[in-house]
Amino acid sequence: MKIKILLFLLILTFINIPGQRLLKYSVSVGEKTERLSYLSRKGIDYVSAKGLSAILSGNYYYSKETAKIELKFLNYNIKFTARNQFVIIVDKKTNDKKVYQIPVSTLLLKDDVFIPIKFCIKYVSFAFENTIAIDKDSKHLAVTHEKTENLMPHNGTAIQNDTQKPIEILKPTNSSEFDVYGMNLNELANGTLINLYSKTKLNKVSKPAILNGVLHFNVSGVTIDPDIGKKFKPTGFIKTFKLKKLSWQNYQLEYKLKSGYSKVAKSYDEEGGLQISIHSKIYEKEDVDYEAEKKKWKLDVVVIDPGHGGKDPGAIGKRGTKEKDLNLKLGLKLGKLIKDHFGDKIKIEYTRENDKFVELFKRGKIANEKDGKLFISIHCNSNRSRSPRGFEVYLLRPGKTKEAIEIAEFENSVISMEDNPDRYKELTDDNFILVSMAHSSFMRYSEKFSEKMVVELDKIVNIPSRGIKQAGFYVLVGASMPGILFEAGFLSNKLDEAYLKSSAGQDEIAKGMLNAVIGYKDYYDKMIKNGN
Repeated sequence: MKIKILLFLLILTFINIPGQRLLKYSVSVGEKTERLSYLSRKGIDYVSAKGLSAILSGNYYYSKETAKIELKFLNYNIKFTARNQFVIIVDKKTNDKKVYQIPVSTLLLKDDVFIPIKFCIKYVSFAFENTIAIDKDSKHLAVTHEKTENLMPHNGTAIQNDTQKPIEILKPTNSSEFDVYGMNLNELANGTLINLYSKTKLNKVSKPAILNGVLHFNVSGVTIDPDIGKKFKPTGFIKTFKLKKLSWQNYQLEYKLKSGYSKVAKSYDEEGGLQISIHSKIYEKEDVDYEAEKKKWKLDVVVIDPGHGGKDPGAIGKRGTKEKDLNLKLGLKLGKLIKDHFGDKIKIEYTRENDKFVELFKRGKIANEKDGKLFISIHCNSNRSRSPRGFEVYLLRPGKTKEAIEIAEFENSVISMEDNPDRYKELTDDNFILVSMAHSSFMRYSEKFSEKMVVELDKIVNIPSRGIKQAGFYVLVGASMPGILFEAGFLSNKLDEAYLKSSAGQDEIAKGMLNAVIGYKDYYDKMIKNGN
């Protein structure tokens, strides 16, 4: 299995639309009638851009990497990008470029961009320089010989009408010493557009997410001008802006939003800069079944992952205590407590319920297949020195400290026992940054659960808290849900080892974890109830 599959579909730039049955439009060009593939979604018909170009006798260029398609005609080219709301028309004689916004995004299907035809027909007509009429009821396009010069004269004046004007964006100069040197905010007819300008292509950007009215996403692998928001002014849905530097070449951008938005989408401009569009609810034509959505995201499955097992003993204490045995005992006790407290409201799934070896990548796979909503990986720590002690909770991010890196290396070392350790070989530092950003939509929930764990355990257990940390644990890579890795204590410390071996100590740790789950579920349910 190649590494791109191993990352469990977390690092996907574009996602195809599965299960759609393609239908056919009829297209008349003079006396000829052609057939054009389309699909209907939420009452809107999307047609194949490649098919339309072929029927209109135009050439096209398609980039699989960026999912952009450019339809080429005699005097104009027209560009569409998958899952994007912008149409670009280029005058081939003057190289004049105009950008227009449509109310809905295009789709990606089978290496083809499907465009919402009723919103794009006037732009295609202009680029083709002949009017194309659409009859949505009969699913028919009629190409006429009526010229379209009135839409956009050759002097470069933009297409103008009451609802659709070109987006005029003043791009800042790129003389800055930083890679990302400028930001523009634009209020548009159907939302707000954020533009980030960069000297280099931004290809390490997490999926934008909105939580508690704050839009946030991470950008890594570049430097960002700390004064990028110096000239910030509230625009459209955006009330405030904050740039956070998480580590070297790793940033989080946060935008506090006004009410009235519906969703966000990410795309890239022609030069690799970033565009984030915030859609308005006004243009959401279809009713959303909120009750069905709430049910879909209900916290009803907790996956417990007792670390190590079988031929992998994990850490071994001074008195011979094996980590794999303690992890299993803690996991089973936690599962029983959750079941006793919640009954049928929460189903418990385990990655292992006995002393067997489970490969790291399979643990996340099991969690996904069981439709988990929370992933708890349980471990015990060890150190060359006998003095360190205490429990700690880890989030999936590249480790900042030498200690965190060493712990991750130990937990990840189990791959040497697997049948195919080469499946992990491309998980370089850069790729780990990328895969951790793919978890960004879950990160705030993971952080919240981590906070609950530390607070609740600190109230009960007889082991000191070492707080919340971050490291690159492979076991957390595959679980597409909020998740943490819990180190219950140090087997290398005689006090921790004795406490962890005792039935009373295990009961207290399991009780603290249960209380964390109770507090987290209360928080999570409130978020779902409020539409988050």
